[in-house]
Amino acid sequence: MVSTDRVLAFAAMSLLVIVIPGPSVLFVIGRALAHGRRTAVATAIGNVFGSYLLVVAVAVGIGSLVERSVAVYLAVKLAGAAYLVFLGVQAFRHRKELKASAIASRSAGPAQGDLRTVLDGALVGVTNPKGIVFFAAVLPQFVDHSAGHVPAQMLLLGLVPITIGLVTDTLWGLTASAARTWFAGSDRRLSMIGGAGGFTMIGLGLTVAVTGRAD
Repeated sequence: MVSTDRVLAFAAMSLLVIVIPGPSVLFVIGRALAHGRRTAVATAIGNVFGSYLLVVAVAVGIGSLVERSVAVYLAVKLAGAAYLVFLGVQAFRHRKELKASAIASRSAGPAQGDLRTVLDGALVGVTNPKGIVFFAAVLPQFVDHSAGHVPAQMLLLGLVPITIGLVTDTLWGLTASAARTWFAGSDRRLSMIGGAGGFTMIGLGLTVAVTGRAD
């Protein structure tokens, strides 16, 4: 239904966009620094899930509405920015609760709050201005309208950047969490890195709020 040439061309375009760190990548890094590897991976999974919801929205026509309407676009962008700031403030407030002994005890058993972490990542993914613009403006260009089944083509093509994003976001998160592990021998270092993760998310939220399309 979708030619190999179109898939490869879209994959190349997607890779160029995804490798440039954006809101999703910085969010995963911030969560990794604040909470560790498991949270980073769960956040990455949530991010790609939220991003694919954007693909579905574009496939059924909602994405084009968001892209054309300045008011709707700003509402979505500011909602995502506000949530990022909120999560950053929470991480900073609770930075002193990060203890090396607590991390050791948690690593011995299953982590808590995985579903909430995935949902947090999904919300960031679905409100990512970069993702909204990319899927609304770029994805339709690679659809073969003469072949029909346009929504199905978009849903299939959308799996390409989602797969790339899952791999790259996870690698970013694992790299950041590895650096965090180095700090685990000191409660003071953990507090500092938790605060850094919080500041990263706050800065990301503010950046998302003040940047975007010019109109």
